[in-house]
Amino acid sequence: MKKNYLLITFLTLVFFATQQGFSQSNANDGLLQQKIENLSIYPNPVSNGRTFIYITTKRNLSKNIEIYNVLGKKVFKTMLTGKELNISKLSPGVYVLNIIENNIGETRKLIIK
Repeated sequence: MKKNYLLITFLTLVFFATQQGFSQSNANDGLLQQKIENLSIYPNPVSNGRTFIYITTKRNLSKNIEIYNVLGKKVFKTMLTGKELNISKLSPGVYVLNIIENNIGETRKLIIK
């Protein structure tokens, strides 16, 4: 089990260090290199069988959410119009969330125990 944890941690670090390899955006697609103001994802880490997480921002506009596993494979994609995101179909592990709101994108890590 300890080897799996170390492998997942290593792969996560590699992903963040080489994020450019997973990006599908070009300079021409209109995404600005800014941060989403007051972006909050909670609870994180997720435990105790919770099936929802809450994603909030200052403006709380609709958001495109993409979730990737540590190998870079897209496992979930949705348009979130509220705050509550159903994660019941995700198994325990480490995930990377790509959140786009009002043409501003940000990447965050999500841990499900």
